[in-house]
Amino acid sequence: MKRLAFPFLTFLLTAVSALAQQKTVTIAVVNNPDMIELKKLSPKFEEKNPDIKLNWVIVEENVLRQRVTTDVSTGSGQFDIVFIGLYETPLFAKRGWLRPIGDLPSDFDPDDVFKSLRDGLSYQGKLYALPFYGESSMLMYRKDLFDEKGLKMPEQPKYEDIKKFADALTDKAKGVYGITLRGKPGWGENMAFLDTLINTFGGTWFDMKWNPTIDSPEWKKAVNFYVDLLKADGPPGASSNGFNENLTLMTSGKAAMWIDATVAGSMLENPKESQVAGKIGYAPSPIEATPNGSHWLWSWAFAIPKAAKQADAAQKFAMWATSKDYIKMVAADEGPFAVPPGTRKSTYDNPEYQKAPFAAATLQAMNSADPTNPCIKPVPYTGIQFVSIPEFQSFGTVVGQNISGALAGKGTVEQALKESQSAVSRAVKQAGLLK
Repeated sequence: MKRLAFPFLTFLLTAVSALAQQKTVTIAVVNNPDMIELKKLSPKFEEKNPDIKLNWVIVEENVLRQRVTTDVSTGSGQFDIVFIGLYETPLFAKRGWLRPIGDLPSDFDPDDVFKSLRDGLSYQGKLYALPFYGESSMLMYRKDLFDEKGLKMPEQPKYEDIKKFADALTDKAKGVYGITLRGKPGWGENMAFLDTLINTFGGTWFDMKWNPTIDSPEWKKAVNFYVDLLKADGPPGASSNGFNENLTLMTSGKAAMWIDATVAGSMLENPKESQVAGKIGYAPSPIEATPNGSHWLWSWAFAIPKAAKQADAAQKFAMWATSKDYIKMVAADEGPFAVPPGTRKSTYDNPEYQKAPFAAATLQAMNSADPTNPCIKPVPYTGIQFVSIPEFQSFGTVVGQNISGALAGKGTVEQALKESQSAVSRAVKQAGLLK
C-alpha cells in the first residue's frame, strides 16, 4: 500500500494541476437542433482537450443577436465564441470587433468549404468566422396531403400556386393548416422570409439614392398577400411563430406547407423527432414577378470577439466543430442526413448524403442564391434577406415589428408600411446615406 501512495499522489497532483490550468471557453449560440446536437457531442472535444472547459449560452435568435452585438461592440469579453452570420461578420470585422481566424491546418481543408460562404465571412481578404452550417430557403410540403387532394407541385411554384394549394389543404376542423410562415418580429425572423417575398414581388428596400421604397406598390402587394394568406390558411398566433415554432408545426403534422431555411430538411426527415418523416417533398422557393432574391443565403458561423479571454482555445473548438471529423461524428450519432448542411463540398459528394430527399434542393438553392443581385431593379446594397449596412439590424427589426402587428390585427398593412417608411427614412438620414 505504501508503494502505491506516491504514484497515486502524483496522479492526484497532476489532476489538480490540470483543473487549475483549465481554460473556460464561453460560447453564445442560437437554440436550434443543430446546436443542441453540438452541445451533446462536445464532451468528446473536452475529453481530447482536458485543459478546456466549455460554457454554453444557448438562447433564441433575437436575444442572441442583441447580446452578441452588445458584447462585441463594448469589448466586455463576456463571450469567447459568438454565433453570427453573413450579415454581421464583415460589418463587425470592419469595426475591429473580431479577431481574424488564424492559420488553418491542412487537414481542416478550407478549400472544401463553399467559396460563397468563405467570401461572405471575410473582410479585406481575411477570414473572420468559420461556418458551422449554411442554408438557403426552399418550399417544404406534405406529399401525402397533396396526393389526397390530387394536387401537383410545379417544378418552380409561383405564389399564386401557393395560395391555391393552401386554400385546398387547410382543414381547421382537423387542426391542419395549409401553410405556416415566420411571423415573429425581427430582422432575422419574419423579415428573413418577407425580404425574399418582397424581392420576388419586384420590391426593394431603397432606390439607388438610398430613398426608402417601403410605401411602394410592390411592398403593399407582397405584404398584403402574406397577411391575407396567413389569416386565411395559417395557424392561430402566427405573429408569434419563428423558425422553431414552425418546425414544431410541421413535424407534428399540423401544417401542409412551409417556406423556410433549407436546414430544416434534416429535422423533418428525422424519425426520432418528426411524425412526417418520409412524407415531405422539397421544391424551390416560390417566385412572383422575378426570380431575383426569391431565396436567401445564410450561414451561422463561429467568430471570436476581439476581447475574448481565451482566443486560442476558442479557435481550437471552432475548428473542431466545423471540421470534416465533426460531420462524420454527427453522421455516426444521428445518421448521415443529420449532419450540418451547406458548408462543405465533400458533404454533397458523399453518395450516402445524396440520398437525403432534401440534399439536391438545398444545393440548388444555395448555388443559385445571389446576394449581389437581389432585386429586379438596381439597388445600392448587397444581401438578399438583409441590407448590408450597420443600421439594418435596428430598422429591419422595427419594420418586422410593424408587419407582425398588422398580422396580429393591430392596424392595417398600409399603416404598418407608412410607419416603416418613416422609420427607415429617419435611420438612413441619421446615417448620412440620404441627403
